[in-house]
Amino acid sequence: MRYEGNIFRPFSEASSYLLQCTVGCSHNLCTFCGMYKDKRYRIRGIEEIKEDIRMARERLGDVEKVFLCDGDAIAIDTETLLAVLASLKEAFPSLRHVGSYVGPRSTLKKSMEELKALRAAGLSKAYLGVETGDDDLLAKVRKGVTAEEMLRAGQNLVEAGMNLSSMVLLGLAGRSDASRRHALSTAAITNAMKPRYLAALTVTPVPGTVLYEELRRGDFELPDPFETLEEMKLIFEHITIDGLKFVGIHASNYLPVNGTLLRDRDRMLREVNAVLENRNKSALRPESMRGL
Repeated sequence: MRYEGNIFRPFSEASSYLLQCTVGCSHNLCTFCGMYKDKRYRIRGIEEIKEDIRMARERLGDVEKVFLCDGDAIAIDTETLLAVLASLKEAFPSLRHVGSYVGPRSTLKKSMEELKALRAAGLSKAYLGVETGDDDLLAKVRKGVTAEEMLRAGQNLVEAGMNLSSMVLLGLAGRSDASRRHALSTAAITNAMKPRYLAALTVTPVPGTVLYEELRRGDFELPDPFETLEEMKLIFEHITIDGLKFVGIHASNYLPVNGTLLRDRDRMLREVNAVLENRNKSALRPESMRGL
């Protein structure tokens, strides 16, 4: 296996074989993101990818899970991506899961027929960086799409039959009046999108990013841990779809919370309220233990 630069994956893909199909991210402009800054985006050649798959088969044997790196494998033209999926299926007879980060703009460039073909070929899980449902905030962080476009990208993935994980960022609005709007609009876009998973991370300014420079200049004020928990609480209170698996155990979060909404909502709210009511810092993950 060969890799260029730092490799990133969702924590749920820890046991997956990581296959680098693109180098970097096709968008790579988000103000909060420090990933892929050491790379110039390009799509690897199909023969190069197939050679990596052959090497992985020799070294790892038969695998069940594969994650397509880097930041936006769905940006690859559909014919090539179908060839990659066919090669994976041939190399790994036990393959049951192929996941990928997906960018909203790249997803919208695929027709429904293409998305369904990719799903039928084995692309089973898509991780979409939604971040927020607020139009103004999406523009501010340079996400490259409107809330309506983000919603349509997510809905298309769901309609195509993919297991969609929507990733959102607590604290992205900073310490401002926009914080409540961020939380409410994030709940609203989630209700309309209907992903299977909602994964929450907490904004963590990374040196070298635009957001870090905004923080350093005083143009962005980082919310305290309890303010990010207030956002999490608002999201819980305003989710209306049933069976949504909330994943809040990412290392960036101050309070790890997991559960299925709406079934576990009362228990999840009790966990958050217990910390908010007493401003109990001892219940929070220490800063030294937080990370991306």
